[in-house]
Amino acid sequence: MHPENHLALHHVRAAELRAEADAYRLAAAARLPRRPRRPRRPRDLRTRLGWALVEVGLRLAAAPKAAAASA
Repeated sequence: MHPENHLALHHVRAAELRAEADAYRLAAAARLPRRPRRPRRPRDLRTRLGWALVEVGLRLAAAPKAAAASA
């Protein structure tokens, strides 16, 4: 491709991107402000029990094999 053509296409694309960014900024400024997030509720019993079981499983999987061999 000829360098002048390449440069012209680059300038056109850059102008399109700038226009798109300006439109996005205007739309973002016109949007309603976001509601504040509600505070996270504490983890329920089911979630805590699940993670405790995962932790126990990982500890059992990583247990040293020497203790099992001597028994």
